[in-house]
Amino acid sequence: MAEPIPPVTLPPAKDPLQEGEWLRAALQQWLDTEFLPEPANQQISRRAAQIFVRQRMEGENDLGSLAIAIVTEMQEFDFSKSFYSEFAVANAVSDLLLDSLGIDRCCGQ
Repeated sequence: MAEPIPPVTLPPAKDPLQEGEWLRAALQQWLDTEFLPEPANQQISRRAAQIFVRQRMEGENDLGSLAIAIVTEMQEFDFSKSFYSEFAVANAVSDLLLDSLGIDRCCGQ
């Protein structure tokens, strides 16, 4: 039987606003590179970073919980002018955070 994937816990936030600005810039770059640079990408990255910062300020360090919060709260965002969805955004945020921690995300490792 396959072993469950252990949770990924981020270090406690030292400067959530700085983390949020890093995430906003990194996510916007990812969005612009993945398909096309479009104005909606700025709004998407800004909103995702706001959610992330608020969650971190509330003490959330679990990556899975952060991703679920982004999916849940981004459901209110109008993605009609974008190639993306709340799930793509949450997955991208997770990947960016894993990369920043030096965690290999290939193949469930």
